[in-house]
Amino acid sequence: MSNKPVIRHILGLSGGKDSTALAVLLHQDIPQMEYFFCDTHKELPETYEYLDRIKARLGIKIHYLSAEYGFDHWLRVYGGYLPSPKSRWCTRQMKIAPLEKFVGDDEAISYVGIRADENREGYISTKPNIQPVFPFKERELVKADIIRLLEDSGIGLPDYYRWRSRSGCFFCFFQRKYEWVRLAEEHPNLFAEAVKYEQEHKDGRTYTWTEGETLLELLERKDEIIAQHEKAMAREKKTAPKRSLAEALESVLDEDDDVLPCLACRL
Repeated sequence: MSNKPVIRHILGLSGGKDSTALAVLLHQDIPQMEYFFCDTHKELPETYEYLDRIKARLGIKIHYLSAEYGFDHWLRVYGGYLPSPKSRWCTRQMKIAPLEKFVGDDEAISYVGIRADENREGYISTKPNIQPVFPFKERELVKADIIRLLEDSGIGLPDYYRWRSRSGCFFCFFQRKYEWVRLAEEHPNLFAEAVKYEQEHKDGRTYTWTEGETLLELLERKDEIIAQHEKAMAREKKTAPKRSLAEALESVLDEDDDVLPCLACRL
């Protein structure tokens, strides 16, 4: 009998296009792949619907990983301080910790959906037993290739790509102003819950999801934000008329900020 350790192959799904396209690319070549989704229980309903679509089309099982304690617990631990680009405690406690518990001390190869046209590296783990691999970069696959993989597979894009370009919690602080406005339209109950988190702080301090204004203040500028967005979309379609609506939306929204989201939320 060989004493050679078994190496696990893992792929994190986020409910977004890149990680899904990576599953499409690899699921036949690596039948022993373990697929997981770090579930914060603060996800959009469209995310769960998309994960069900992935399972049905590819015939795979997805492990839903959850932190031992939920978001509200950690919010109390951090004194009501909402997560932000400068303090991403939600990623650390609710994404990274469950992933590392899932892998344990096993040797593992983690497949990461960073494209060849993205100029960045991604977080995987500080644990030496988890080795990152970047199949898209190795194959020089770019955004157009990812869209093609999804279309050819029959999975397509998640429904939220009509108004939002990134996966993640419904109150993710990486959302742009337009995405917050559309959240209020698409899921008013979830928007109200995000507002409630802003308003409930025992220490009396004010924390907001978006820098410089509360969500209710942002909503007062709804017409202005939508008008600016529509103007930018018209300009984008004129510049690149062959781009799909989802690609044009992503391009326009990317112009609104220069902060990259957590890779752990969009593996």
